[in-house]
Amino acid sequence: NKEHREIISSHGFSKNQLSIWSYPTMKKVADLTGHTERVLAMAMSPDGTTVISAAGDETLRFWKCFASDGASKKKKKEIVSNSRLSASIR
Repeated sequence: NKEHREIISSHGFSKNQLSIWSYPTMKKVADLTGHTERVLAMAMSPDGTTVISAAGDETLRFWKCFASDGASKKKKKEIVSNSRLSASIR
């Protein structure tokens, strides 16, 4: 996430968690647990506030882990899309 200067990574055994790291120090900020099997994929929402993860337990999890700071939030143009997926993410 550019605003928070953090990186997120996914892991399998033993916790099946996502980890948030502070950049550039690479100190662990948090572990996000909830999947019962290893995380297979991740993606970030266009606004950069939410991460979705897919795991071997056949679940998708939405993690609102990068809250936008209202004071530093830049005005963004509205993106018009016909995609049902992008409409449901925002």
